[in-house]
Amino acid sequence: MRALLIVLSLIFLIGMLSGCVQPQNKTITVGSMDYTEQQILGEILVQLIEAHTDLNVSHVENMLTYVIFAAIDTGVVDVYAEYTGTIYSDVLGLSGTNDATEVYNISKSLLAENYNIRMFGKLGFNNSFGLAVRRDTAERYGLRTYSDLASVSSNMIFRGGSILMNRNDGLNNLKELYNMTFKEEVIRTDDDRYTTLLNDEVQVAEIFTTDSMLLVHDVVVLEDDKNFFPPYHGVVIARNEILDLHPDLVGIFNLLEGRLPDDIMISLIYRAEIGRESPRDVAESFLKENGLI
Repeated sequence: MRALLIVLSLIFLIGMLSGCVQPQNKTITVGSMDYTEQQILGEILVQLIEAHTDLNVSHVENMLTYVIFAAIDTGVVDVYAEYTGTIYSDVLGLSGTNDATEVYNISKSLLAENYNIRMFGKLGFNNSFGLAVRRDTAERYGLRTYSDLASVSSNMIFRGGSILMNRNDGLNNLKELYNMTFKEEVIRTDDDRYTTLLNDEVQVAEIFTTDSMLLVHDVVVLEDDKNFFPPYHGVVIARNEILDLHPDLVGIFNLLEGRLPDDIMISLIYRAEIGRESPRDVAESFLKENGLI
């Protein structure tokens, strides 16, 4: 079913783009996924290319996580921001190390070798999975790490999203490594995990480590002390075919290396989600403030 959805989604995207394509050698297609962080990163790439080249830039937005790599692999998009852990675990199907340098180097090498795709330097932030509890819960049980949580997890309800259920770095393997057994597991696809956590409907919630809500709510993100979750450092990936046609893009994408550490990425997401600024405006102000456009 997943393979069928990918094929159908790509057919839809190709059809959508076919009516508005500019001459191929003058057009760059940027992709982005269907959440705020990706919308901002997509806009950063679009505006950076527009500011430094005379290329036409098309932006395909709101793509599903499991579709977007298939899109770059088939040439539907040329460049987008991806995550090292996703490439390593999901695209390449690898496991065995969660060392950030090894994950990056292996992923970069095999992307080039197997897909003719270039991975650029890390943008600076690590948007990984995390487990959070209310501060009073952490204080009551002395929780600092996942290992601490494991000793009291049988008293707690866990709340996570469906994406955490279908991965190598998913809930079942997490529980096995840490010997966790929750009283109940609530799997929901809506985005109210902080609400249910703060209302004590659940005691442990899956979060993402660049969530804007971390600046709003007083929660404790526990330490993954056995390094279960792979690093998910943001990186730009691009088709080598398009880089060969437009070699100046290499230098342009290199401008972003290290420019988006965790605190900056969280603040940009906060501006869009809490401050209600458009992703395009957030991206533009970031680029101008950093002298990139």
